[in-house]
Amino acid sequence: MAAGTNQLVCLDDYEKKAEQLLPKFAFDFYAGGADDQQTLQDNKEAFKRFRLRPRLMRDVSNRDMSTTILGHHLPHPIAIGPSSFHKMAHPDGEIATVKGAAMTSTPMCVAGSGSNVTLEDLAEAVKDSTTPLWIQFYIYKDRQINERLIKRAEKAGYEALFVTVDLPCIGKRRSDIRNQFNMPSNLGFANIAGELESQQLYTKGKGSGLENFINTQIDPSVTWEDIKWLRRITKLPIVLKGILTAEDARETVKYGVNGILVSNHGGRQLDGVLATIDVLSEVVEAVRESNVEVYLDGGVRKGTDILKALALGAKAVFIARPVIWGLACNGQEGVKRVLDILKDELSLAMALSGCTSIEDISRDILQRQSQYTARL
Repeated sequence: MAAGTNQLVCLDDYEKKAEQLLPKFAFDFYAGGADDQQTLQDNKEAFKRFRLRPRLMRDVSNRDMSTTILGHHLPHPIAIGPSSFHKMAHPDGEIATVKGAAMTSTPMCVAGSGSNVTLEDLAEAVKDSTTPLWIQFYIYKDRQINERLIKRAEKAGYEALFVTVDLPCIGKRRSDIRNQFNMPSNLGFANIAGELESQQLYTKGKGSGLENFINTQIDPSVTWEDIKWLRRITKLPIVLKGILTAEDARETVKYGVNGILVSNHGGRQLDGVLATIDVLSEVVEAVRESNVEVYLDGGVRKGTDILKALALGAKAVFIARPVIWGLACNGQEGVKRVLDILKDELSLAMALSGCTSIEDISRDILQRQSQYTARL
């Protein structure tokens, strides 16, 4: 065990320790949000607006956290969301992350653009695991880049596509601007470096500005019609990451999307949008009569946060920053520990709320804080 990690008992502890260990530019890149960071902060604070109403005198000696996500039966409803440049946190980068995920039977969604390790190497690292791997990507101006990525992912055994739809251009991230953030030159965009080099947009060994990459390669003209194009080139399930409204949720049904990841990009895009937990109910209600699954990311730091998200209709929660903190503190063991903490806290929260399975968790165990205060 790495020095000091025995004192890290919650996810906030891991964040504080990671801040001590990481260079300022790296920690700020991972931790920062857009503009005033209102949404970044509210993602966490919003969970406090929901109070729990436990049901007591129930036999909770055994709890079953298992669930099904995109057809996979999984032992718990926690997944790792996409995040970039893991080698800034640990020399093993995404290899350590995916091994920590496999040790806890946690699905991992790999950042197709920002990973420092190739899709193939990550799949090889956990080839003996049954934990699913998914790939996240943006839609590029050159659609052939997407097609090549998808074919590679299919061949390597990835089992779903997560398409980020809330980034037609990059948000204003003040800390990165102040730090003049530039990805260290020895890391690189492992999955698309060749594509970018061929277009003279990236030169290995000279670093690469993230903002320049996003603004030159991500297509701001993407529409719902591009979902039809994706359907034509792959049979993999498609999940849209970044949906925040009932209106857009209903569009996903029309276009045959398999899942929605309710997300505001961790508060890194449009500052001032609603916290994800506050919009979860309307998204769930908008697709209730369909087969579209709904997941949530943003601000999840405790087992009770997961319990609240499940009660509001999420099938699973995704975490990203806490995984980076675990990685920075102790590599794959740190990732495993962060995930174990969340699993243990969820199991405890279920017991104390009177829930013995995921199916037991319903809206009845929640009450908005405004209602709670009014009754006092």
